[in-house]
Amino acid sequence: MRSIEKIIIHCAATPNGKDFRAYHIDRWHRQRGFDMIGYHYVIEINGNVATGRTEDLIGAHCAGYNSKSIGICLIGTDEFNELQTEALVALIQDIIIRYPDAIVHGHYEFSPKTCPNFDVKEFCKLYNF
Repeated sequence: MRSIEKIIIHCAATPNGKDFRAYHIDRWHRQRGFDMIGYHYVIEINGNVATGRTEDLIGAHCAGYNSKSIGICLIGTDEFNELQTEALVALIQDIIIRYPDAIVHGHYEFSPKTCPNFDVKEFCKLYNF
């Protein structure tokens, strides 16, 4: 079992509301030279939580932090629906049970990006993470 210190939330930077799936991201990542999708989980617009890499595998989603993190990607850019939000909350709660010391972060905290395009610290306060 890997030592997990961070849960890092991303967005797919896909058009809001358009039905992209984890297999699309897997294909895009493979085209970029990855051996598989870089995220551990993808939350699709219907609220489905798709598994990417298994948690025992190091992700490829946040340079310098992959070995001790789990990456979650929300389909969309900056408008996530209620189903996605509910799935994200439940997924984080589940991950924290397995890794109680893990802290939730936005990708923007480690990269000059705005991803996932919402204030993750406020999100965590709202849901008591």
